[in-house]
Amino acid sequence: MTHQDQATALDMITELLAEHGFDGLAQAVTVLLNEVMKLERSHALGAAPYQRSEGRVGYANGYKPRTIHTRLGPLTVEVPQTRGVEFYPSALEKGIRSERALKLAVAEMYVQGVSTRKVAAITEQLCGLEVTSSQVSRAAAVLDDELEKWRGRPIGETPYLILDARYENVRHRGQVRSCAVLVAIGIDTKGKRSILGVSVSLSEAEAHWRDLLAGLQSRGLHGVKLVVSDAHAGLKPALDARLTGVPWQRCQFHLIENAMAFVPKPGMRKAVVASPRAVFDAPDRTEAERQLGVAVRKYRSTAPKLAEWLEANAPQGLAVFALPAAHRRRLRTINMLERLNKELKRRTRVAGLFPNEASALRLVSAVAMEISDEWETNRKYLTMEPE
Repeated sequence: MTHQDQATALDMITELLAEHGFDGLAQAVTVLLNEVMKLERSHALGAAPYQRSEGRVGYANGYKPRTIHTRLGPLTVEVPQTRGVEFYPSALEKGIRSERALKLAVAEMYVQGVSTRKVAAITEQLCGLEVTSSQVSRAAAVLDDELEKWRGRPIGETPYLILDARYENVRHRGQVRSCAVLVAIGIDTKGKRSILGVSVSLSEAEAHWRDLLAGLQSRGLHGVKLVVSDAHAGLKPALDARLTGVPWQRCQFHLIENAMAFVPKPGMRKAVVASPRAVFDAPDRTEAERQLGVAVRKYRSTAPKLAEWLEANAPQGLAVFALPAAHRRRLRTINMLERLNKELKRRTRVAGLFPNEASALRLVSAVAMEISDEWETNRKYLTMEPE
């Protein structure tokens, strides 16, 4: 592409925005994408259009229209084609893994005969064509290979490990079953966070957690100084078996939520919330334990079950007091998972019911991989202090 071509494209974008304002943004982005893809094709070919070059490795072969779904709405772009060399614009590759996984999840429902008219309509809307079992199998194999490599990549020293679980509906032997989706996030010695791994299984809770942790360790996970999570079924025994002696921090936010189940009267809720907050907001562990004693004595007579529960469970939220204050604020809860869970919920809501565990794992892995890539290229999550 020549300098003149680029100038023409910029003029077009400027004109669209000047004339239509934000209403012209979608058209402007379309023009920009088209020009970027042309430039990338020239680079891949080793020569600009009509240019004689000893470094040329292939030839331009026209364009193929493609509609992509973006936050600006659907954009129809002209995808440059090549002859003699394989090429696909990286601008279209970014962010499409999870969309491919979503299409496959819905397509599998359609192919395996468990779909409704609504699912068939979604398949047509997302995939844009009639889906056959062989097409699904081929596409799934390519995507699964990419995601398997990501799930098996090496892990290094990881001082902080954050674990969470959510549940999705999966069809299993003619029945709809609740399937556990486990997620592991790590913060490395440089303060960078990433999603270390995900796992999907119908298996018993403790065995599933133990297998996830064993898999992380086999990939090189070491140097864990603190594990942060909610009190998921089977997790604590798995941690005791695989990460013996590593302190466990139970999510303070969920501890407060869980305490509400033991409040005998609705009118007491506001006062009860203030008690564990005073514990967790204390400046150090000594003061936190003092505040906990105050709360337990306060409710011993008016809410004995609450007092008993606080005495037994609130100490599980105090391990974070051994950390530097700046780290404590970030690791007292599992709120960093909010973005991931929100995105997973948005994508899985479309699929609704997964036809099998592999389909659920594919979509979860694709979404997690995209978010992890974003985290790893952004600034540090924590400032790690020298030993």
